[in-house]
Amino acid sequence: MNNMSKNWKSAIFYILIPIVLVVLAFTFANNQNKADLKYSEVVNLFKTNQVSEFELDLTSGTLSYELFSKPDETQDYRVPSVTYFLDDIRDSVNAYNEAHPDAQIEYNYKQSNSRNWFVNLIPYLLIIVVGSLLVWFMMKKMGDTMNNETNRTLGFGRVKAKTVEDKNKKTFADVAGCDEEKAELEELVEFLKDPQKFTDLGARIPKGVLLVGPPGTGKTLLAKAVAGEADAPFLSISGSDFVEMYVGVGASRVRDLFSQAIKKAPAIVFIDEIDAVGRHRGAGTGGGNDEREQTLNQLLVEMDGFGTNSGVIVIAATNRPDVLDPALLRPGRFDRQITVNRPDTQGREDILKVHSKNKPLGPDVNLKDIAQLTIGFTGADLENLLNEAALLAARRHKKAITDEEIQDAITRVEMGTEKKSHKYSDKAKKLTAYHEAGHAVASYFLENHDPVKEISIIPRGLGAGGYTMYQPQEENYTSKNEMLDSLVSMMGGRVAEALALDDISTGASNDLQRATQICRDMVAKYGMSDEIGPVVYSDENNEVFLGKDYGHVNNYSEETSARIDEEIEKMMRKAYERTLNILKENYDKLELIAQTLLSREKINAEEFDSLMKTGSLPEETVLAAEAADQTEAETDDTAVSEDITQNLSEESAGEQIENGSDDTVDE
Repeated sequence: MNNMSKNWKSAIFYILIPIVLVVLAFTFANNQNKADLKYSEVVNLFKTNQVSEFELDLTSGTLSYELFSKPDETQDYRVPSVTYFLDDIRDSVNAYNEAHPDAQIEYNYKQSNSRNWFVNLIPYLLIIVVGSLLVWFMMKKMGDTMNNETNRTLGFGRVKAKTVEDKNKKTFADVAGCDEEKAELEELVEFLKDPQKFTDLGARIPKGVLLVGPPGTGKTLLAKAVAGEADAPFLSISGSDFVEMYVGVGASRVRDLFSQAIKKAPAIVFIDEIDAVGRHRGAGTGGGNDEREQTLNQLLVEMDGFGTNSGVIVIAATNRPDVLDPALLRPGRFDRQITVNRPDTQGREDILKVHSKNKPLGPDVNLKDIAQLTIGFTGADLENLLNEAALLAARRHKKAITDEEIQDAITRVEMGTEKKSHKYSDKAKKLTAYHEAGHAVASYFLENHDPVKEISIIPRGLGAGGYTMYQPQEENYTSKNEMLDSLVSMMGGRVAEALALDDISTGASNDLQRATQICRDMVAKYGMSDEIGPVVYSDENNEVFLGKDYGHVNNYSEETSARIDEEIEKMMRKAYERTLNILKENYDKLELIAQTLLSREKINAEEFDSLMKTGSLPEETVLAAEAADQTEAETDDTAVSEDITQNLSEESAGEQIENGSDDTVDE
C-alpha cells in the first residue's frame, strides 16, 4: 500500500509538471500581448490625436507607436484584431492628417513572412514537446511500477532468504561456553565437507537439527558457525517470514526456500523462531484450513523427502519447544535436538574472553571473578555487560575498563540506571532504608538463602526506591527449603516497616506478588505441599494459540481450588511469622543497617558482613570516609574563609562610608 501510494504521488507530480508549464507559457504569451493599457485606451490615444507615428504588423497584430508627448519612446502593443483596429482608428487618423497637412501622422503597414510566424510558434512547440516527453516518461514509469507490482504480487511466493557474506562468516572459534553443543554439530560440518565418508557406511546424516534454549544463549551464532566451518551456503530466514495475509503464500515460500537450497547444495537452511509456524496443529482459530497449518504441512513434506533435498540440512532455533507440533520432532525431520543452556562459570569466563578481545582491560579486571559474579547471565547478557562497562569507562574519560566499571555495569544491567537526581522526602527515605534493611537482615539469618551483595536506597529502574541484591549460587535446582527461606526474605521489607515505623506501605507490593507466586508454584506446580500432596494442578503450557484465560477450564474441582488457596495463605502466614521473629530478635541489627543506609545510601557485601558481625564498618571504609569528609570539610572551610573575608571587607567599607571616608569611593 505504501508503494502504491508513493507511485500515485509520483504520477500526479509528473502530470502536474506539463500542465503548469503550459499554463505559464500561455500566461507569458498573454502578458506579452497585453501592455499596461487596455485596447480601448490605445484606441482613445488615436482618437484624441496623441499618436505622432505608428507601425502595424498586419500578420501578427504588433503595433509600435510614439506619442507627441514622448517622441523618443516607442511603445508596443498587440491588437486582438487588425481589421477591427484599423476600422476604429482610420477616421481619426485621416481627419488629423487632413487638418494638419504639414505635420501628418506617419504610419506604416507591413506584412510578416512565414518564417517570422514560425519563430513566434517555437516557444509553443517547445512547451508541447517538453510536456509530451514528461507525460511519456511518467506513463513509462507508471507502467514499470505496475509491472513491479505485478511481479511482486506474483512473487509473493518467493522467499527472500538472507545469505551470510564471507566477511561476516563465523567459526567455532567465535563460539564459547558451549563445548558440548559444538561437538554435536561437528558431525554436520564433516558431512558437508565430505558426505561420501558417511554414505559409504550407510549412515544418514540428520535432516534437521533443532536448537533449544533460552534467548541469548547463542543458538543463531552456533548455526552460523556451522556454515562458516563447512564453508557452505547459509540461508537464514525467520519463521514469521512465512506468514502472510494471502492464502497459500507460506507454503509457496517453503517450497521456494528448499528449491533455492537444493540449487546451492550442500547448504544449510536456518529457520529462526520456528515456533511461529511450527506450533500444534488444530489449536488455532482457523481450523484445518488455517494458513499457518498449511505452511507447517508444506514444511513437513519438504523435510520428509517428498521433495529431493539431499545435501540440505535444516537447522532451527526456538525457546518454546513445548508448543511445537509432534510431527515436526519425529525422526526423519528434526532428528536431533540440542539444548543450548545458560553457560556455567567456565563457560561464562570463555565468553568474556571472546567479547573482551578488542576491549582494553585494566590490571585489576579478573574475568574469572566476573564469571563467578554473573551467575544466570547468557552470552548476550555478558556481551551487553562488557559494552556497558566500556561506555562507563568512556564517560569517565578512562583509557581502559577497570573493575569499578565492571561492577557498576553488573548492577546497571540487573537493576537499571541510578537516579541520584531524584530526591525523596525524609519520610520516604527512612521508609526505604528500613524496608531494604529488613530484606537484608532477614536473609542473613537464613541457612538456605543467597548472601547479600549490595544494599542501596538510591532509586533505580522503574519505580524502585531502593534494592537489595543477592549473590546467587551455581545450582541447577531449587529446593523446598530454599524457596521457603526466599519467602522469609521477601517478607522482610513489610515486617521491618511494621516494626520500625508502626505502619506499612505499598512498597512491598512486588515482594508479596512474587512470594504469592512462589507459594502457588510450590503447591500446584511442584507438589511441595504436605496438605495437598505431590499432585500437579498447573497446566499453563497447554494454551498454545489462545490466551491463558480465554476458554480456560481448570482440570480440578472448586473444592481443590479452595484447598490450594488455603494452603497458599497458610504458607504466606508462616513465612510472615518467621520473618517477624527473626527481626524482633535482631532489631538492633535492623536499626544499625537502616541508620547506616540513611547516612551512606549504599552498603556493599563486605560492609554489610562487618556491620552484622562487629557492629561497625571495616577500618579501611571508615578511613576512606574520614578522608572524604576531611576533604569536604577543607573545601567548606575555604569557602567559609572566603565568605568571612568578603563579609569583613564589606563591613569595613560600610564603616568607612558611615564615617564619611572617601577611600572607598576613590577605590
